[in-house]
Amino acid sequence: MTSLRVCVDVGSTWTKGLLVDAGDAGPAALTDGLEVAGGWLRAPAVVATAQHRTTLDTDVADGVAGVVGLLGERAGVHPVALGQPLVCSSAGGGLRLGVVGYERAVTAEAARRAAVSAGGRVVHLAAGRLGAAEVDGLLGARPDVVVLTGGTDGGDGEVLLANAAVLAGPLAAAALPVVLAGNADVAQVAEGSLATAGVAVTRVGNVLPRIGDLRPGPARDAVRRAFLRHVIGGERLSRGRGFARLVLAATPDAVLAGVEQLARGFPGGVLVVDVGGATTDVYSVLSQAAADAAEDDVAGLEVASRTVEGDLGMRWSAPGAVEAARAERLTASHGLALDTDGAAAAAHELARRPDALAEDPRARRLDASLATAAALTAVRRHARPQVPGAPGRPLRDVELLVGSGGVLRHGGDDLAHGVLGAVLADHAGAWHVPDGAVPVVDREYVLCALGLLALEAARDRTGPAEQPAG
Repeated sequence: MTSLRVCVDVGSTWTKGLLVDAGDAGPAALTDGLEVAGGWLRAPAVVATAQHRTTLDTDVADGVAGVVGLLGERAGVHPVALGQPLVCSSAGGGLRLGVVGYERAVTAEAARRAAVSAGGRVVHLAAGRLGAAEVDGLLGARPDVVVLTGGTDGGDGEVLLANAAVLAGPLAAAALPVVLAGNADVAQVAEGSLATAGVAVTRVGNVLPRIGDLRPGPARDAVRRAFLRHVIGGERLSRGRGFARLVLAATPDAVLAGVEQLARGFPGGVLVVDVGGATTDVYSVLSQAAADAAEDDVAGLEVASRTVEGDLGMRWSAPGAVEAARAERLTASHGLALDTDGAAAAAHELARRPDALAEDPRARRLDASLATAAALTAVRRHARPQVPGAPGRPLRDVELLVGSGGVLRHGGDDLAHGVLGAVLADHAGAWHVPDGAVPVVDREYVLCALGLLALEAARDRTGPAEQPAG
């Protein structure tokens, strides 16, 4: 039996693969001997890497098969001998989430964090007792799943019950599922109101049972299952159920698991920015001391956190990166050239041709500007206070800044280190810049594979998770 394992990430634009000689060590095969030198993150256990255009126009399983075939060729092994790959996916645009809570600065914010950390993108956030206009606003945002919360355990339950009652009919008519994660004293009654109307509802533990005590895990898991069921298992990506059975997690989940593994070797903390074609994701793992020292009495502070910015990217979301650069006042002083009508037009053209490659100096300059704008904006959003009066994320002591994403891996040393250098020099961004962090690029896509191996090990200990429907 071969010790080689194939790890695959199906992105919106490219499907990436990594062949790892894991043996029986699991994630330790990558962390043991991990090197941070010369501006790159390297793992001796990596045997080969490959990528293939994501085949959204046919069947995403075709791209996975293509990557596995390339890896087999490069390693001199027949693809069949490599066994089933471990797969994560962010193809299909991710899961659109609507969040409804009791009070924006407390339970609504806690629910928003749980939703985002599960790989979804929050397209609507509402708080308080909903009226007809608020319900119309929620439905108009076209969410795939609604996260309904409200009230600490033993606190006010009237708002949660009222919102469940007013949402029951409209959500049933729109066939929108609900993750219910509110006041435990009334959650069962709220669940009954929704279920009686025909809403598919999953009731889990309160995301905020007490002020300052954030518990996003159960809601995060429920949203994750919704992602696997409605996006990964949906017919728009693959005609059969084979692909859905291969997918172990949404890509942001896999990478976060990898970042947590990596952070074990960096006590001061790790910050990762992953610039993709459709989203720019930021991950951070703090030292426990930094998390404990932060005064956050609203929704609590998590040691490991992730934000997914669905409006920032290199291709599908290039127009959003241009808009963000203007909103954040990122100008030529940051090395950007996005404040012209020509740049906006070029970004819209990239969104129409997401497989376009930067093949001339002008296109490469645009890519560098888009990557810098996306990285700076995404890190600022990740690190700044989520609500007025709350503390920002304490990243000053972070030891390692890791860049990921195709543009940083393949755009050349100057582009990659220019983007990371801009992040570490962003003292006007209103966040705690980690001046002493070492910048490196995950050229071999180690973090994703590390996360997939860690998630597989956890699954083997606890048993298989629910498989997405196909």
